[in-house]
Amino acid sequence: MKIFQCQACAQPAHFEADTCESCECRLGYDPEIADMTAVLRAGPRWRGLADPRRTYRPCGNREAGGCNWLVPAGSAEAYCLACRHNRVVPDLSIPWNRTRWREVEAAKRRLFYAMLRLRLPLVSRREDPAGLAFDFLVDPAESYLIGPPVLTGHDNGLITLNIAEADDVERERRRTQFGEHYRTLLGHFRHEIGHYFWNVLVRADPCLDSFRAVFGDERADYGAALQRHYAHGPDEGWQETYVSAYATSHPWEDFAETWAHYLHIVDTLETANQFGVRVQPKLQAQPGLIPLAAKIDFDPYRSPDFGRLIEAWLPLTFAMNSLNRSMGQPDLYPFRMTPATIGKLSFVHDRIYARTDAPEAEAGTLRAVIAGLRHRVAAPRPA
Repeated sequence: MKIFQCQACAQPAHFEADTCESCECRLGYDPEIADMTAVLRAGPRWRGLADPRRTYRPCGNREAGGCNWLVPAGSAEAYCLACRHNRVVPDLSIPWNRTRWREVEAAKRRLFYAMLRLRLPLVSRREDPAGLAFDFLVDPAESYLIGPPVLTGHDNGLITLNIAEADDVERERRRTQFGEHYRTLLGHFRHEIGHYFWNVLVRADPCLDSFRAVFGDERADYGAALQRHYAHGPDEGWQETYVSAYATSHPWEDFAETWAHYLHIVDTLETANQFGVRVQPKLQAQPGLIPLAAKIDFDPYRSPDFGRLIEAWLPLTFAMNSLNRSMGQPDLYPFRMTPATIGKLSFVHDRIYARTDAPEAEAGTLRAVIAGLRHRVAAPRPA
């Protein structure tokens, strides 16, 4: 994520902000220029200070506190690029629903930020029956209604999210119940969008055979695979080939978990780049010591060289985990990178860069990427 500033007073501003904390000027995010802009009223329109030639209207969800994105003044759309994909939202007249919905929307906008930065194709339901749409639902049990529980998932372009996931206590209960290292709203979005982009970028593409060679045959019975996973859990030693235990359940879930992980990597590396982060641990040089130094001076959203991302990511995660432990917190990055998981991440990277409107990828095979990284993927965890 980039660092943003209020153009009226030059103070930094968070991506979620709708008002500058210093000068109280209105702020809004313009996805077309990928920047936060201070805005001034100019009659019924808002004039942006980031680019005074651009005028806007607020997204239709701004008044309810659900969105700080902007719509071009001349557009016929009532909602911004992110919100127009919503199909169902909860009853916002109920305060607790509105509170959780705002958290859901904040995570969703971070997802859209990444998809737009990666130039991924975004098709709405108006354009295609299998286009991307979101249902944000309340579990019937909350209202003492009869009906099945709301399950977060993906079905042919429709992503359903139980808004109970926006409740920190409930989400932690579920994380513990399912034995997960990591469970966040943003993580849910990044996982479910992985299913969507499997349909878009892999399902009918010549790369399908390569996908099966890397992830396994997705034609295996999905329902039966999930039943086995929940009944017996992952096989021993799964950490060598999968990024998470859930990824072991079926090739579709493996791809979605890997896709989510790729988005974790590029967005965190961009934040580190924006803060000028350099990792230079004070370690004595020893033959065979895994390199733990990194200078994150590149844009990971525009980096065709996948090896460069991994070379920066491993030292950065070691530093992040060390800092967290200094605060008595669990590892911020509780995952392990291996040649197999890096190979899967490289497949995702290649599918993104194979698009004609994405930056041209550098030549090289998946095998070459793994071979070049094999000696430095097992970064030690902080003691």
